[in-house]
Amino acid sequence: MRWDNLQLIPERPDNALITKGAVVRTIDTPEFRGVTFYEIHARSIVNRVPGASRVPFEWTLNPYRGCTHACVYCFARNTHTYLDLDAGHDFDTKIVVKTNAVELLRRELAAPRWRGDPIAMGTNVDPYQRCEGRYRLMPGIIRVLTEFANPFSILTKGTLILRDLDLLAEAARRTRVSTAMSIGTTHPAAWRATEPGTPSPRARLGAVAALNEAGVPCSVLMAPILPYLTDSPAQLEATVKEIAEAGATGVTPLVLHLRTGAREWWLEWLARDHPRLVPRYRELYGRGAYAPQAYQRRITDQVAELARRHGIRERAGRPAALPARAPDAEQLGLFR
Repeated sequence: MRWDNLQLIPERPDNALITKGAVVRTIDTPEFRGVTFYEIHARSIVNRVPGASRVPFEWTLNPYRGCTHACVYCFARNTHTYLDLDAGHDFDTKIVVKTNAVELLRRELAAPRWRGDPIAMGTNVDPYQRCEGRYRLMPGIIRVLTEFANPFSILTKGTLILRDLDLLAEAARRTRVSTAMSIGTTHPAAWRATEPGTPSPRARLGAVAALNEAGVPCSVLMAPILPYLTDSPAQLEATVKEIAEAGATGVTPLVLHLRTGAREWWLEWLARDHPRLVPRYRELYGRGAYAPQAYQRRITDQVAELARRHGIRERAGRPAALPARAPDAEQLGLFR
């Protein structure tokens, strides 16, 4: 979605060329210092996933572009380049806000061609990033989906989702609703270093418990698991144990993948913070965006076994042969 595919709020003379008419706002509070918001009128809000995509859903809804969570590894970084913004600092600090998301959604769900298919949210950037506290797009979105009894899912790292707990509980009584909290590790140093704008893992686990207690099913996407940083047996077990204690309905592990945009930003961070790991990552990801399948299967198997051991009944992975284990963060002296 490029800027010229959007119907924008009337132009102001001091706008940068890239905005082509978006209203530009800065908010002088500590949590938003250095962040610029571009308020636009989108032409559509429910988008079809490309057929070649490796995801289990067909339709998505993203009220924001860019994300102040600033996760170093975020796979969605390259989408900012479609707007002539960069995949690094711009992605973290220049946020596109689709201010007409609720009205668009109502119109699109009411269209005769809409079949009531499930809609996934949080698949590109987080709908409950900090600016949602100001723009409050999600309550209206949830109300419209509930009104049409349209199934939906939400993936988030944002504990702000609890603000909408009553709305989600009502939606769950009317249609099929699922939520998932993204928690790749509960290791404090690893979290602070790689996800600087997110709530703490333990705060997110509290949200998992609250959602399930309210009748809104919530699982955990254990992602991303970071090779040599958060993949040791001890770290995996500690994370799965806390996920189980929070009452998650399931846990799905996902190893870090490094697409264009995220790859460059991640390797730059790695060279600065953990230079010894750069050769290892170039070897592990030398053939593409994904770690070797043998490594992914090993991690998936470990998490599946840990999930069974700690009483999480939902299947967490497929059995597979285990290769020799790579050195982990403790062996390399990282995140002590």
